[in-house]
Amino acid sequence: MSLFQLLSVSASGMAAQRERAQVHVENLANSETTRTADGGAYRRKDVVLASEAQGSPFSAVFQTQMQAGSMGVGVSEVLEDTRPPDMRFQPGHPDADASGYVAYPHVNPAEEMVDLMSATRGFSANVAAMSAVKDMVAKSIDLMR
Repeated sequence: MSLFQLLSVSASGMAAQRERAQVHVENLANSETTRTADGGAYRRKDVVLASEAQGSPFSAVFQTQMQAGSMGVGVSEVLEDTRPPDMRFQPGHPDADASGYVAYPHVNPAEEMVDLMSATRGFSANVAAMSAVKDMVAKSIDLMR
């Protein structure tokens, strides 16, 4: 595996963790949303990551240097929570039904924060890997002098 291939893999990991963090922030921001444009309560989302072949412009430039089949990580899909909403009795709420119940999303802020921290750590690990590759490239150039 070449150093440029390692950079491409780390970049794909950073992009996947960024998207994962965005979804968790969206879940946190909508934890009390009772009405969406689609109607009804907000539906919690979750990201599914999967390995995928690298096809970024960066890897295409160095395709002659790289081995075939470079793998990285990417978002394969974003799943929506299919459970029925959490019903709370709030008869004065503008979104209350005829019985006085309001539909709330199944979003646990503590769980979302832990998942967000995990995505942040994953992003940081990819940054550290990229920095290590950058240092290896710099040392290789210094050796050639």
